[in-house]
Amino acid sequence: METASEKRAPVKSAANEPRNILREVLPNGLILLSEEMPHIRSISIGIWMKTGSRDESPELNGISHFTEHMVFKGTKTRTARDIARQVDSIGGNMDAFTGKETICFNIKVLDEHVPVALDILSDLVLNPTFDPKDITREKGVIMEEIKMDEDNPDYLVHEIFTQNFWKDHPLGKPILGTKETVKGFEQPLVLDLYQKRFIPGNFIIAAAGNLNHKHFVELVAKHFDQMKPAKNGLHGVPPKIVPRITLRNKKSLEQVQICVGVPSHPIAHHKRFASYVLNTLLGGGMSSRLFQNIRERQGLAYAIYSDLNPYRDTGCLSVYAGTSRESGAKVVQSIVSEFKKLKSEAVPPEEVRRSKDQLKGSLMLSLESSTARMSNLARQDMYFDRFYGMDELIEKIEAVTAEDLQEMANDFFQTESIAVTVLGNLDKLKISRDQLAC
Repeated sequence: METASEKRAPVKSAANEPRNILREVLPNGLILLSEEMPHIRSISIGIWMKTGSRDESPELNGISHFTEHMVFKGTKTRTARDIARQVDSIGGNMDAFTGKETICFNIKVLDEHVPVALDILSDLVLNPTFDPKDITREKGVIMEEIKMDEDNPDYLVHEIFTQNFWKDHPLGKPILGTKETVKGFEQPLVLDLYQKRFIPGNFIIAAAGNLNHKHFVELVAKHFDQMKPAKNGLHGVPPKIVPRITLRNKKSLEQVQICVGVPSHPIAHHKRFASYVLNTLLGGGMSSRLFQNIRERQGLAYAIYSDLNPYRDTGCLSVYAGTSRESGAKVVQSIVSEFKKLKSEAVPPEEVRRSKDQLKGSLMLSLESSTARMSNLARQDMYFDRFYGMDELIEKIEAVTAEDLQEMANDFFQTESIAVTVLGNLDKLKISRDQLAC
């Protein structure tokens, strides 16, 4: 058990310089994190749960997201309208989201309104009513959200790709659930999830901005002290990766949507910084190889990019492109040729430099707001055994070499590991494993 002095000690960076980050654990196991940003007037507070849609059974797929929606429908003392009006009355922004491995409820307010903001946010999380009438109504809302996403071809091709890549594993299931699963959500199921997941051992409460840590802890403790200790025991087995070629016909689409992906490292892997640089130079911007080759040189696509999606025990590096049916096979082959080139040729020093500078710039810009800092705090505590300062992150990026990138390319880009999903009016379009040779 940590002592009070240990709990409130500043977190150290690699250079052993104190940062404005403090971590404290309440007696019931709830983790509190804060980062002081005295130069701004806002404070962002987030209540994070360390479980998400990947911790659902197949028949309950989507219930985490559904429950996230339902807490906004009313508490024992506030109606949904009361919640909205009180947040608006202090000029606050309140939001929530569900991911594969987390649920977050967050609010951003001026520093003077923290007591009110925390009172509203804690009320949502601790006292939801889950009224059956609201549940029935919200099922209709979620159904429309599912339809809206299915009408978005960019979203749909990624969803089909993910479901096949991690086939028959909860990580591959849609966060929203399906029309069939959502229809079955009733009050007892929502209450059961709430009782199992909304527990102190599954919570991180993070705040960043113009705050005082001691005062923040006192306010949180006032609301959450009464929660009985309970641990998060919901982490399941790692998924098996299925590198399939999936062709899905949808005649209404003008473009062919393409997703090409390979397995990558988990989020806390010691080589993760090389994967960040590799992803940046492959498809992370207008100067990236994919953009310059497939859009600028060949003129085959308007949108093309690569993306890293790491999780606690697996990961995926994927490339997205939208093109014409006639160019579909050529775009896939062009993507694979970039994989092959990264394996066989060392990246030139000036390209390594440009990718590192781009990555560092986007990283620094992304952490300028109190909301981003608050999110960063929670995610680092969730996935790492300590906090990484900006200087240390830059140092790790700078340490990546051309040899590291080539080694990682040879590790990631294996012909038999490449998964492809193509969605659109396919007609006679075919993609074979031979076309993916790299």
